[in-house]
Amino acid sequence: MFNPSQDDVRRFFCETFRKYHAKEILTPLETIAADWISQHPEYADDFRNVDAALQRNYSVDSGKTNPFLHLSMHLTIAEQVTINQPQGVRIAYEALAHKKNSIHEAHHEMMDSLGEMIWNSQRNGTPPDGEAYLSSLMRKAGQ
Repeated sequence: MFNPSQDDVRRFFCETFRKYHAKEILTPLETIAADWISQHPEYADDFRNVDAALQRNYSVDSGKTNPFLHLSMHLTIAEQVTINQPQGVRIAYEALAHKKNSIHEAHHEMMDSLGEMIWNSQRNGTPPDGEAYLSSLMRKAGQ
């Protein structure tokens, strides 16, 4: 299983940002990441300087969204939908995208449920509960 460190994740997004703007060839994963980066221009300054990105603290107290976490969640959801894991997530995603009339807004709705599932898993010391996650998504989609 791939388990990148915080620094690995930050380097990946900074390098993807750099390559995208330099019009260099991107890997398939970088292409997906670049698409989400381009949909979040408010994070551009966070990706320009890898050294600064590695030092930056995005604590809850700072009041600033962690762009690396945010984009990682976009990538996670994109992968979940592509492989339909947990089973049924693609249907929930499609229903949310239709309801919101926006793929991007569907992702943001899904992030809330994904974050809650991860938080509960960490808090309880249990594996992530895919059924609870899927149930949350279906409720949001009105299913």
